[in-house]
Amino acid sequence: MIEIVVVLRVEDAVLDFLSVLLDPDPGGGPATVVLADRGTVLPLPADATPAERLALLAPHVRSGADDAASPGPDALADLVRRAADGRSARVWTHSPADNRRSRGRVGRDTAIACAGLAAAAGATATPLLTVRHAVGYSPFLQFVSDLDRPLGRAQVAAKLDFANDACAALLDTSSPEFVVQTPRIPAVERFFAADPGERERLFALLASLGDEAAAVADPWEFATSPYEARRLDTTAAWIRRHCPPDRGHLVEVGACEGALTSRLAADGFSVHATEPNPLFRARLATAQAGSGSVQVRSDDLAGLAKDGPAGAAYLLVEMLYYGQDLTLLDDLPTDLLFVALEPEALRTRLRPWLAASTAWRTVEETRLVAPRVEPVCGGRAYLSKRGSVGLVLRRAGA
Repeated sequence: MIEIVVVLRVEDAVLDFLSVLLDPDPGGGPATVVLADRGTVLPLPADATPAERLALLAPHVRSGADDAASPGPDALADLVRRAADGRSARVWTHSPADNRRSRGRVGRDTAIACAGLAAAAGATATPLLTVRHAVGYSPFLQFVSDLDRPLGRAQVAAKLDFANDACAALLDTSSPEFVVQTPRIPAVERFFAADPGERERLFALLASLGDEAAAVADPWEFATSPYEARRLDTTAAWIRRHCPPDRGHLVEVGACEGALTSRLAADGFSVHATEPNPLFRARLATAQAGSGSVQVRSDDLAGLAKDGPAGAAYLLVEMLYYGQDLTLLDDLPTDLLFVALEPEALRTRLRPWLAASTAWRTVEETRLVAPRVEPVCGGRAYLSKRGSVGLVLRRAGA
């Protein structure tokens, strides 16, 4: 058997997988490092000392200014096949939920690659064993791991020496992806195995927008989370209290898959539900197919500000996190806005804009839901949901 460590860049092999390189599982054998950024396979001789193994890796450290990305499942499958060279193998790679998306993508793509190799091999060839993911850098999640390896003082010293010598430039880089800091140098290396569904949910959970977040249905678990159910129910009641259904239709900006939309429709509202992402929008349209009170649109905030339908109110619920130009709100064809955000985003993003705005005045501010710590992805991890604060804004002079 061979241990194959698949990483984005060479320093990751030492920072997250040192125990695999120097002290493999019982029954393990020589280790090989696959560098996804270079398409390189680096065998580490079984008879080499720990210092000699690390010395073989050090020349491959790159600058923090050098970009790196996953080459995709097909290329990674070729690299793993080369590294295994016909032998039974245990594959170690990044977490799909590593907060550094470049690493998360390598972790996800490596697992997909290995599943494809195993399927292609069938029952007649030597299979790859379970892929294990390092917990890695995930400041927003706490993980339930399957295997924890505390490092001894000598191993920690070796890791720090590598960081200080081979990675000296990365200690001082401005790159958030590649900077080497204390939280990225674990003294306990933690690993877990994930089935395909769990892996995809972990990957989508850390995505912010786009097709990565939409890779699975309900990536933020609105349908199963007690916190999200409470937030959505409270938000719908809050809207109903200030703007009853007989006032006219609502325009929901960024409706996602329609978790709030369905509640509003059940309350008797007519809703223009807008969602620019085609995958989310398709699920939204399917969910609302039997509703005569919901119209699904593809507009984003800029499109609505330019040519959106007039509405009794526009709803911007948990969606102003992505750098949108807040001056667009002035051009929305309504005199009433419902805005909901977590408290920190409200403080740093919305309040400064409101303080300078002459177009809107605050009618009400209320806490919709308190923070809560919840498990996600079937209990593989847990995180703090940060609470939600709602503001009712009325156009000045209206």
